[in-house]
Amino acid sequence: MTTKTPVVNAPSKLKVLARQYWKYRGLMMIMIPSVIMLIIFKYVPMYGVTIAFKDFKLRKGILGSPWVGFDVFEKVFAMPVFWTAFKNTAILGGMNLLVGFPLPILLALLLNEIRNERYKKVLQTVSYLPHFVSWITLSGLFIQLLSPSTGPVAAIWRLFGAEPYYFMGEVDTFRWVLVVTNAWKGVGWGSVVYLAALSGVDQEMYEAALIDGATRFQRVWYITLPSIMPTVTIMLIMRAGSVLSDNFDQIYNMSNAAMYKVANVLGVYTYELGLKNMKYAESTAVSLFLNVINFALVILTNTVSKRVNDYGIW
Repeated sequence: MTTKTPVVNAPSKLKVLARQYWKYRGLMMIMIPSVIMLIIFKYVPMYGVTIAFKDFKLRKGILGSPWVGFDVFEKVFAMPVFWTAFKNTAILGGMNLLVGFPLPILLALLLNEIRNERYKKVLQTVSYLPHFVSWITLSGLFIQLLSPSTGPVAAIWRLFGAEPYYFMGEVDTFRWVLVVTNAWKGVGWGSVVYLAALSGVDQEMYEAALIDGATRFQRVWYITLPSIMPTVTIMLIMRAGSVLSDNFDQIYNMSNAAMYKVANVLGVYTYELGLKNMKYAESTAVSLFLNVINFALVILTNTVSKRVNDYGIW
């Protein structure tokens, strides 16, 4: 006579998840303040986005202001100054992407090739320092450096018998000043991610390539770059989401009235609409439109990346 073995019901996924949370309850408690801060300062303020769809009146508040649909967006899109700011932001964002994105990768590759650890740490520290200096301080520094009357750059030009050139006072060069200074400030800090990726490259591949007679450039090209390509791809996708997010602190502090033609980017335009002209609905609409475009760029870049090299965020 055969006996039937009792059927033991497997624990549900909810119970397994609850056990995992209870097992690591100490870590969960540490995470609670961060979650609360995220909800209070990130998710709760998102309700303010509804201002873009209302005829917002400060006395009535967000709840009391009437809904107007997409009328605010139509009003903003009809302003020629908005499209000028959009064009300036797109041009500056594209230049920052072309110049600022490859430089941290190159710096990380160069630092990775240095064998003297003390010299390497000194270079890393020096390259990190600008990241921790505010744009208010750096803007005053660059304005003095590039001054055509008292700046050291102008003094060097006079030394060679040339007339000083005011780089921050000419439309043709002002954008490049913004791009170069922004890249200089972020190149060291941006290389941290790539240095971390380089530390995980299998050293046996370098040894095998060295035995086969590969040069240093060939080792970098055929081993190092393919090994960190997933990291490069993810960083490019993340960077694509900020192409239209201009650096307001830098531009506002370094620009002047003469450069308004190229310095009027969406960040400055939103600031003037919201804080100077008190057009809160219009400034919210511009910010929301900007975020939607940036999100679409992330989706597009991720889709193209998945088809090209099978790497992506999701």
